[in-house]
Order: sequence, then structure tokens, then C-alpha cells
Amino acid sequence: MADVHDKKTRSYNMSQIKGKNTKPEVLVRKFLFAHGLRYRLYNKQLPGKPDIVLKKYKTVIFVQGCFWHGHQGCRYFVIPKTRTEWWVNKINGTIERDKKHQKLLMNEGWNVEVVWECELKKDKREKTLNDLYLKIYSRR
Repeated sequence: MADVHDKKTRSYNMSQIKGKNTKPEVLVRKFLFAHGLRYRLYNKQLPGKPDIVLKKYKTVIFVQGCFWHGHQGCRYFVIPKTRTEWWVNKINGTIERDKKHQKLLMNEGWNVEVVWECELKKDKREKTLNDLYLKIYSRR
């Protein structure tokens, strides 16, 4: 099936998708900061360039979009009906890269936390963030 947009429109749409400072990331960061946790962002020296690095707790946090990172069993992860094979390859590549980076980080002694976009929806947000805080804080 062909793309429903022409090349110029598709290119514009894709260019508007942010890779940093997304709404879910900002939500997590504001919560952590409000609870006294200090962090660094996007450490390029670490595998996968984690979204949030809490060096004091030897913890990194990846805030992942359900679609882009292939969140299995999630209602927000739906393979597009156009260019399906291309999307499957792209998302599977992202999943494999995520696994590789997380394994490397764990081998270096880091605690790896993943927060999914769907876990930050209003009905789950408070529990997700409180659980994350407790996991991090218990590592003091």
C-alpha cells in the first residue's frame, strides 16, 4: 500500500517528531526534581545516551514512546498499514538496539529503568512515578 502523504508532507510530519525533551520525559524529570533527585540528561558517554542519568544512584532512565520502541501488548503500538515491512524492520531494529544498550549499561553496573509513554497517561501517572521514585530511592 502506498503512503497516504506525498514525500514533502511526510518529510515535514516526520521532522516535527521530537527526540529530546518530549512531554513524557519532562513529566518524569519534573517529578524527580520535585522529589529532590538531581540528574543529568542524555549522557553521550553511556550506551544508548539515556534520557536521565542519576549518577548518585547509579541509575539511568529511558523514557520510551510506545510506538517508536515497540511496546508489546500496548494499545498505542500499532504497526502502520502503509509501508508495513519498512516499519516492522525499523521498530525491530530499535528494540534490538534498546536491548543491547540496556545490557551494556547493566554490565557496567548501572540500574536501568524504562518508563513507557502509556504508563504516564493520567490514570497511571501517579503510580508509575511513585514506583519509579521508590526504586531509585531504595538504592541509596
